[in-house]
Parts: sequence; C-alpha cells; structure tokens
Amino acid sequence: MAAKKIGVIGSGVVSQVLADGFLKHGYDVMRGSRDPAKLAGWKAKAGARGATGSFADAARFGELVVLAVKGAAAELAVMLCGPEHLSGKTVIDAMNPIADVPPENGVLKFFTTLDEALMERLQKLAPQANFVKAFSCVGNALMVNPDFGGVKPTMFICGNNGRAKEEVKDILTRFGWEAEDMGAAEAARAIEPLCMLWCIPGFQRNQWTHAFKLLKK
Repeated sequence: MAAKKIGVIGSGVVSQVLADGFLKHGYDVMRGSRDPAKLAGWKAKAGARGATGSFADAARFGELVVLAVKGAAAELAVMLCGPEHLSGKTVIDAMNPIADVPPENGVLKFFTTLDEALMERLQKLAPQANFVKAFSCVGNALMVNPDFGGVKPTMFICGNNGRAKEEVKDILTRFGWEAEDMGAAEAARAIEPLCMLWCIPGFQRNQWTHAFKLLKK
C-alpha cells in the first residue's frame, strides 16, 4: 500500500514546496527541523494534516521520508533523523552537493566528485533505508505540477530498491512528471550534476522556468 504519511526533513523553500505538494495531493505531512518553532507559520496554514517536529520526529512519522536540506547538511540530517527511523522506508533524496562558493561562469561547484554521489554517501550512512534520488534536477517553483502546455517533463530517478522507485514514480505521476529510472545508486553520479546544467541559464540569463525532457524513438 502506498504511503500516506510523509515526513519532510528541512525548513527551507524546497521542503516547504514539497510538503505543500504532498498536502495538495491528500497526504498527511510532518515537517522536521532542528528548530521546529521556525515552522509555526507553515503549520498554521497547513491545517489538520500538517504537523511539525524534530528531524527524528518527522522520520518516525513518515511512512515515506523526503530529505530536503542543503546538501552540505545532508549527512548530519540523516544522523539526526536516526538511521533506525529510516530503515525499510522509501527515502526521497531531493538534494545536491552544492559547495558554499560562488558559481564560476554560471557553473555551480560541488563538494563531491564524479566517483561518489552524495546519495551514495547517504546510503552508506543508512544502509537499511531505500534511497531514491528525485526532484534534484529542477528548481523548486516547478517541482509540483509544472505547466508546460500539456507536455510532461522528465524527472530522472535512481536507487537500489525497485519497490521504492515504483513508489516514487507514483508520486511523480501525481505531481505531473514522467519518471525515468536510470538504475542503481551509482547513477546519482550523473543525475546530481544535472543541477549544474539546469542552473546555467538562470545564472547567465535569469531563466529559471525550464525542465528536462528525455525524447525516445
């Protein structure tokens, strides 16, 4: 049975957009923060199906968990969630390993290499969790039901667990995307850098309303 209780880890814009998207589609949502008081305004607007708590509270609450913190804080976030609270669950990794330095000619810097993705690091920290990379190759304004004139954009996903990926595909379909499964966790080495490519038109020309589409014959 598909998850109906979603734990969203993070107090930034991406976590809010995704939490609101899950509420819109009928899920119960708990947002987790190191300072839950920061989320009081969101909780007041979310209604009866929205709640807040610590990272561990949200990880325990969620039948499915979404990690949506800054990439530099991702490993700490997993530890604060408690790997035991993620065990056996689908965990959507919506993050990118963006370094805290300015882009160079519009190109972001990463703190990882092409030999190990951030998601691979997280999978090692919580080996019993079923990580799935998703929502990482588009800006937050387009994550939930983007309007491209009836054309569904492509969300590239990957992960080691087939059942978890099917669960995420179902969510992506509800959120107006077509999902393209790129394989196991190692594929995140290719998916995460799509964030760099997506951001270049934004940094260079202030164009932020695009998405990727995989064409097939």
